[in-house]
Amino acid sequence: MAAHTSQSVAKAAGGDGEDSVAARGRSRRTDNAKRGGLGRALATHWYAWAMIAPVVLVLGVIIGWPLARGVYLSLTDANERNVARTIGANHIEATYKFVGLDNYADVLADPVFLQRLVWTVVWTVLCVSITFTLGLALANMLNREFRGRAAYRMALILPWAVPGFVSVFAWRFLFNRDSGILNEILDGGGISAIPWLDDPTWAKFSVVAVNVWLGVPFMMVALLGGLQSIPAELYEAAEMDGATAWQRFRHITLPGLRSVSMTVILLSTIWTFNMFPVIFLLTRGGPGDSTEILVTQAFREAFVASPRDFAGSATWGVLILALLMIFALVYRRSLRKQGEVW
Repeated sequence: MAAHTSQSVAKAAGGDGEDSVAARGRSRRTDNAKRGGLGRALATHWYAWAMIAPVVLVLGVIIGWPLARGVYLSLTDANERNVARTIGANHIEATYKFVGLDNYADVLADPVFLQRLVWTVVWTVLCVSITFTLGLALANMLNREFRGRAAYRMALILPWAVPGFVSVFAWRFLFNRDSGILNEILDGGGISAIPWLDDPTWAKFSVVAVNVWLGVPFMMVALLGGLQSIPAELYEAAEMDGATAWQRFRHITLPGLRSVSMTVILLSTIWTFNMFPVIFLLTRGGPGDSTEILVTQAFREAFVASPRDFAGSATWGVLILALLMIFALVYRRSLRKQGEVW
């Protein structure tokens, strides 16, 4: 009986030992699998990695390095008088110093920042909302069969095909107070000339109008693609059930365009928030500083102010990036709450 018990204990001990050895073996295999996961991924998808490597390298050089440099400069007091420069045969070393977050404190405490931020937000909201509304209306129109639809599509896409600076210069000529076509038309109707670019209120109206004119084609094409992906059977079934045009639009069109709409609104918001060419080429931030937005203020700090304030410009740039990142994160969270994956 004692011998049998001792054998049972030995077997149990041996079994436990074998189990522990097996567990350790499985653990080692798991660790090796984890360590080898990246290696296997590289070996399996080496062609894909090879194809994207040049793109990653170029983006790192073009975007990563300037971004890192800008963040660093925003933490210094760098300006054109204390940066490294070469005058003739003489090379002058940089003498700017690290100042930490002083630049951010100065910018955020400056009332100019709040003024630029408020107008930038208003400008962005106006442009994106009007552009989306017009783009959706035109997309709905072009989604129907009618004579000359192809010609209308080409005409409406034309502003997108013309280089932006050419379009802005054309609009600047149209808005000219003395010889502009718009004021000539108004004068022919007995209406006095409008100071399109010389009055702060009219200047704001003008820059919004030009940016909307430039942005509608993209919005229209994107939404038109979304409309054409909605099955026609849904509209036919709704019409047979007696749904009105508004009900079909509300319960079929808008839900069907949700994913496309969210994407184009995000892109349009980022582009408009940073829309430097329209503001600078049309009004140069004027009259006065009434149409200055955050990005044109950053440009002014680096290239117009005397002495040119590189640290201040970099600070404005980093703050712009931070604001857009916060907006993107909030936007992403709101989409997740609505059940959208982004």
